[in-house]
Amino acid sequence: MIGWTALSAVIPGAAHLRAGKRTAGFVLLVVFGAVLAGLVVFGLQLTQNAGVALRDSTLNAVMIGAAVCALAWFALILFSFMALRPSRLPRGGQVVAGIMVGVLCIAVTAPFAFTASTVKTANDLLDAVTAPDIASPGVTASPIRAEDPWNGRKRVNFLLLGGDAAGNRIGVRTDSMTVASVDIASGNTVLISLPRNLQYVRFPPSSPLHKQFPNGFDAEGQGLLNSVWYYADNNPQVMGGKNRGAQALRDAISYTLGLHIDYYAIVDMFGFAALIDAVGGLKIRVERDVKWGGHFGTAGTIKAGYRQLDGEQVLWYGRSRVDSDDYSRMARQRCVIGAMAQQITPATFLANFTKIAAAARHMFRTDIPRDLLEHLVPLGLKVKAAKITSLQFVPPLIYSGDPDWKKIRTLTTEAIRESTADTGTVAADATAGATPSATKTKKPRATPTSNQDAAKSLDELCGF
Repeated sequence: MIGWTALSAVIPGAAHLRAGKRTAGFVLLVVFGAVLAGLVVFGLQLTQNAGVALRDSTLNAVMIGAAVCALAWFALILFSFMALRPSRLPRGGQVVAGIMVGVLCIAVTAPFAFTASTVKTANDLLDAVTAPDIASPGVTASPIRAEDPWNGRKRVNFLLLGGDAAGNRIGVRTDSMTVASVDIASGNTVLISLPRNLQYVRFPPSSPLHKQFPNGFDAEGQGLLNSVWYYADNNPQVMGGKNRGAQALRDAISYTLGLHIDYYAIVDMFGFAALIDAVGGLKIRVERDVKWGGHFGTAGTIKAGYRQLDGEQVLWYGRSRVDSDDYSRMARQRCVIGAMAQQITPATFLANFTKIAAAARHMFRTDIPRDLLEHLVPLGLKVKAAKITSLQFVPPLIYSGDPDWKKIRTLTTEAIRESTADTGTVAADATAGATPSATKTKKPRATPTSNQDAAKSLDELCGF
């Protein structure tokens, strides 16, 4: 009796057929077959467009479906057991069978309950990090159309920020600033890194900071790029409102590169370590020993070699300036981004989703609209399989204390042009006043190339 009841949890109607109740048994089998067919159709839709899974309506439907299935399977087990007439058993047998079936009822509902809970966590997370109250003030979002979510654009530019809001610092300092310029058709991406100590950036005439700093940003005596967000948030009277740091930094970087920044995302660096731990760490090729902690690296050392690093090690691999400088740190940060793009697969993401969600909820903010997320998934899969090149504005290419703004724009334009029309070439050496040319792809090597080269493939830069 217990065996036939358990079989009914896998093949609904089996117990009823065994008990001679053929009509009920066949009805249950047909309903079960219809449910399976529906799930297959739904699964095929997801394989063709995985982004559908991020729709609010899809997640709500899955939650409701999981709850309904949990109740249905609970009832199925119970009625299957009753169809087998447990009253025929002796009293002791009825007790044992009842306990076993009760355990079975709980066991079959547990996966559905877990599914509903996980999906609700995902839905709440997406609502939290894409909520309207953290979108950039003064920016009117364009409606997202399914037939053309990018509004006719051929490229989309994301500003990726690492914010350092540690306990010993006041406000947010954006110590890591990278623009990911993505070709929508091919997925080819250029990662453009700007040093934190880039000085005297200009603002477009439309920015409130243009009038405040007509000759370039010089707040706090130095005018470092990583202080723009902090200054804007702490001077709402200048910006015309509170929490305008993201918009101010977007304006500065957009004007500097000659690119329209479409969206931004900021990650708290210490929360970032928790995210890396959630996915099981990253494999990084460490060029040479990286010391970290204080001014002399007394907290620890990340040894050279191809290593599996945990969250704390990845964080300090990307942040440490002990026996190093901002420019070397920028190169390491781009290698971290590249390693994440290559190593965090959908399977890894799903297997560690609860941990990832817990870390991301408190460390991640973006102004990407919720309705656009489903279209980012296929674009992200393109990027994963496409070529990623890297461009950083560091000496001797660009001197952060006296930047050549025209040259920055020229190099940006060239890197994007070559990425768009890429046929297996990378940008060649770029010198002041010279126009970069194309050369054949070089063999990957473990050590970063010289700063005199413009755009580099991450395979070449990081030894992937």
